[in-house]
Amino acid sequence: MKISGSRVVIECLVEQGVDTVFGYPGGAILNIYDELYKNEDRIRHILTAHEQGAAHAADGYARSTGKVGVVMATSGPGATNLVTGIATAYMDSIPMVAITCNVIIPQLGKDSFQEIDITGVTMPITKHNYIVRDPKKLAETIREAFVIAKTGRPGPVLIDIPKDITSAEIDFEPASKEELEKTAENADRVNLKRIMHVKSVSDKEIENAARLINKAKKPVIYAGGGIIISDAFSELKALAEKADIPVSMSLMGKSAFPNKHALALGMIGMHGTKAANMAANQCDLLIAIGTRFSDRVIGDPEKFAGRAKVLQIDIDPAEVNKNIRVFSAIVGNIKNVLSRIVPLVEERKNVEWHEQISQWKKEIPPSWNKKESLAPKFIYEYVNSKVPEDTVITTEVGQHQMWAAQFYDFTVPRTFLTSGGLGTMGFGTGAAIGAQIANPNRKVVHFAGDGSFRMNCNELATIDHYKLPLIIVVINNGALGNVRMWQTLFYEKRYSQTTLDFGPDFVKLAEAYGISGYRATTEEEFKSVFDKALASGKAAVIDAHIEMDEMVFPMIPPGKPVENLLLDLK
Repeated sequence: MKISGSRVVIECLVEQGVDTVFGYPGGAILNIYDELYKNEDRIRHILTAHEQGAAHAADGYARSTGKVGVVMATSGPGATNLVTGIATAYMDSIPMVAITCNVIIPQLGKDSFQEIDITGVTMPITKHNYIVRDPKKLAETIREAFVIAKTGRPGPVLIDIPKDITSAEIDFEPASKEELEKTAENADRVNLKRIMHVKSVSDKEIENAARLINKAKKPVIYAGGGIIISDAFSELKALAEKADIPVSMSLMGKSAFPNKHALALGMIGMHGTKAANMAANQCDLLIAIGTRFSDRVIGDPEKFAGRAKVLQIDIDPAEVNKNIRVFSAIVGNIKNVLSRIVPLVEERKNVEWHEQISQWKKEIPPSWNKKESLAPKFIYEYVNSKVPEDTVITTEVGQHQMWAAQFYDFTVPRTFLTSGGLGTMGFGTGAAIGAQIANPNRKVVHFAGDGSFRMNCNELATIDHYKLPLIIVVINNGALGNVRMWQTLFYEKRYSQTTLDFGPDFVKLAEAYGISGYRATTEEEFKSVFDKALASGKAAVIDAHIEMDEMVFPMIPPGKPVENLLLDLK
């Protein structure tokens, strides 16, 4: 049948099981938005206040469900406003398809109104991208994009469609489930092989890994976001419990392993626990699973896990020996690899090793027990105690993000959504919107710093319009807290441009958008307003005031080994 290119876009999205897209219209993409209007019973469109918010919402939708998130924007500034959101998804391996539209093909490259080479701009921050110049290839391109986004190591894919392609009449045949599966199987072009291929793992590789684990006297698991991406939660737990191996988690690995489990060491790295960092420093085998050895974890690469053999398990061969030289590596699907290793691992108890670890667990920063009017630790622990365990927690980036990782007990996978790789201030409110849209029957609580919240508070309009029952807790210290903390520690208290002693009043701002606003300066006030917000079942903003010079401890100074770990201000 012959249909317009814009209708092809809609039909292909429906084929892929897409029920929701996030975006913002404009001139070049009007044909697609016209089709969205005609097909609103098949695909729901969420209009955000800004394209960046739409990109983060698609990201949050994907992180909380494991599905591909979809975002749309028009040409020029609409497309460039997606860039930070695409880069955020790219750094954290999030499956996303971004659809932009451009000027008509004859106007490309002529500095036309709102023209930008968005494929050139996004080449370094997408897993793959396309500009569709042949209408016959539109459906094939969209189908491929979804396969690429979710196959192997996931990531964002961008499709740029000139406006005349969206208006062209195109021969279109719906694809059956079998034909869609062949799209993946028939990836015979070299570039698609490179970005989609998942290596098959031999029995010998599995046996060698099991042998290393069985021989280790002081093993430690370092679990990253790849556990969550591959849904390997039960396999990780089975390995840890069978071989009695303590588990540390990267920031992106939070929620991959129950925080209250006896084998849990907490977060590893710059603001990780002493137990997690010392265990990595003293172990004889570090089993790194689905993690990229971020500089915020390893500090000094020459001294990280210096006593250990490193066994790395990851789906992406590019991550092997990139930041840390490893003793052995398995490149393959983590869920599959772990399910094959577990039966070969010996059941045992590492009594002496755990006795040492229990001593490290007792060494915590004095600030964790400090009494003050309203402390970050109290806020997170109180929220944790009041909401269901499947509540989705989102954050911005900064001190409040680290406190969430330190003090909130995540027990359910995919309940901690945060920007780990790019560290994007402004990520969280959009991500919370996407998570709530994807999970209408679950609670979503968003923690924001006052600096970060200024960057995306325009999305309160989206929250109110769609009546999303989000609770936003603004951890307000009147400063860019994390940067101020570094200025205290490393810049002799020269507080250059980090004091936020000016508006807005977040309570009045929330009310201006039709959302309940509350303020808390003490523990009792916070308990009262959070309970009220929770009971209302509606959106709320809580302006929670803490001390300006709150610090995040433990802390390993950047580029330093674990021996330099600080538990207090020195």
